[in-house]
Amino acid sequence: MPDHTPQPASFRIGPHEIAPRVILAPMAGVTDKPFRVLCKRLGAGLCVSEMTTSDPRFWNTAKSRHRMDHDGEPAPISVQIAGTVPEILADAARYNVDHGAQIIDINMGCPAKKVCNAWAGSALMRDEALVARILDAVVRAVDVPVTLKIRTGWAADQRNALAIARIAQEAGVAALAVHGRTRDQQYSGVAEYDTIGEVKAALSIPVFANGDIDSPDKAAQVLARTGCDAVLVGRAAQGRPWIFREIAHYLATGELLPPPSLAEVRDVLLGHLAHLHEFYGEPSGVRIARKHLGWYAKDRPENGAFRAVVNHAETADAQLRLTRDYFDALIAGVPPRLPVAA
Repeated sequence: MPDHTPQPASFRIGPHEIAPRVILAPMAGVTDKPFRVLCKRLGAGLCVSEMTTSDPRFWNTAKSRHRMDHDGEPAPISVQIAGTVPEILADAARYNVDHGAQIIDINMGCPAKKVCNAWAGSALMRDEALVARILDAVVRAVDVPVTLKIRTGWAADQRNALAIARIAQEAGVAALAVHGRTRDQQYSGVAEYDTIGEVKAALSIPVFANGDIDSPDKAAQVLARTGCDAVLVGRAAQGRPWIFREIAHYLATGELLPPPSLAEVRDVLLGHLAHLHEFYGEPSGVRIARKHLGWYAKDRPENGAFRAVVNHAETADAQLRLTRDYFDALIAGVPPRLPVAA
């Protein structure tokens, strides 16, 4: 039965008070620093970094340096690490804390084949003894809170989220996020919130619900149904970073905020693009921005033409100009005049 008992507006992870109770879920290739800063500004209580490798051989690559860059990022800074060897994960945790991490999150939820084939991510759930060794090693290695992200199990007949959750709490993990699917479901099917609720009921540490949370109403329903301390929003934030303030407002008041105006969408997007160009440099920033442009515009009827043109923009100036012109036309109520793609 749903729990309608009033719940606090915040929760704690170690010394950090987190409010509101909505978190940006870590997503590879998406939750980089520009996107985290934007989502935090638009209402996320906590933003978790992209998954970073625990293998020190790759820490000095351009990709890892960007993923470990937290300069100027709003606190608390949560960094997700992935790997399979307890001692190496412990070293990675220490390294990231030395580089600004205030919370270490361990990935045991990623369903990607290239991750699971290396026995990382959700594949670790198949070996509960190894899970215990990893969690113990990482918790002992750092003096910041350690959190854990899991799925409900490896497969439909191997749902062991509750067992893993108890191991995590015993090891000293400070909070647990549960994606309500097994690994073999990937992102298909419907999230099983009852399993998440069972995990929450069995633990005393904060538990977060993840999976299919795409609206303020859905967030409130999931919190009531599971009794969880917070929800994680992942794919629904792509192109809609204001979803965090919408959820936070609804949880606080029971009222829906009006959607952002086209002018605000334009300004948010232009600011995001400029941050991407600055953070990655022009060629990489322009390329990485293309997927965000597609997500922002996906609900517009001109989306196909817009993407075809913007995807051909090779410079930051061209990308910004085309985007500004597109939204200015929408704001003026006239069909956007999009040049023919090369």
